[in-house]
Amino acid sequence: MRRPVIAGNWKMYKTQAEARAYFSALAPLVKESTHCEIIVAPPFTAIAASIEAARGTAISIAAQNVHWEKEGPCTGDVSTGMLVEAGCRAVIIAHSERRQFCGETDETANKRVRASLAAGLTPILCVGEMLFERESGRTEQVLERQFHGGVAALTGAEFSRIILAYEPVWAIGTGRTATPEMAAEAHRFLRQLASANFTPERAAGLRILYGGSVKPDNIKGLMAQVEIDGALVGGASLNAEAFASIVNF
Repeated sequence: MRRPVIAGNWKMYKTQAEARAYFSALAPLVKESTHCEIIVAPPFTAIAASIEAARGTAISIAAQNVHWEKEGPCTGDVSTGMLVEAGCRAVIIAHSERRQFCGETDETANKRVRASLAAGLTPILCVGEMLFERESGRTEQVLERQFHGGVAALTGAEFSRIILAYEPVWAIGTGRTATPEMAAEAHRFLRQLASANFTPERAAGLRILYGGSVKPDNIKGLMAQVEIDGALVGGASLNAEAFASIVNF
């Protein structure tokens, strides 16, 4: 049985003080939520404050990105070692905004995945098509390319430690959401790729999250699909009460 994951991505929101207040509000709302794994990804500047504020709870802290080099002249980046030292347990990789606006490629995504695994972090690898790609019938082609590029050269044991997040780009921050059936179809295809490239057993254990305008009023429909193992939540994760409602689907 795959344990669901509900992950919140704060993007470029919240100061350290706001992060502390958020976890003070969230913690009591999810203290009995043992049915799923809870992850929150604050901005880099609020990671330390978030880890301290979430101490003693079941909430894990993730980063929103990481560089693949252990150290070096990489202005503006952070390494896996820095994240581990801070107390992070996971990292989001190749979010569509990074692909769209920051030059992320399948090759760099793969480097980040491999570096994260080597450091003991859980990579949450994002894949998903843009609107014109879906409308032109290229969804599976895009997902296959991103899947192969992102997990290239991983061993079966390494692959078993990653989480995938299917995020149709046209549904992120737009208010548009893929129907539960549309999302499940994409998740099913990704699991087929995992089975073909690794083993059916590895594929059966792979957790695939859905991301794209997830809210308290649509989480139940999404989670009713057996292929959907959780959610990567953007805007709705910024409010503790709303995020708790999603966690407690």
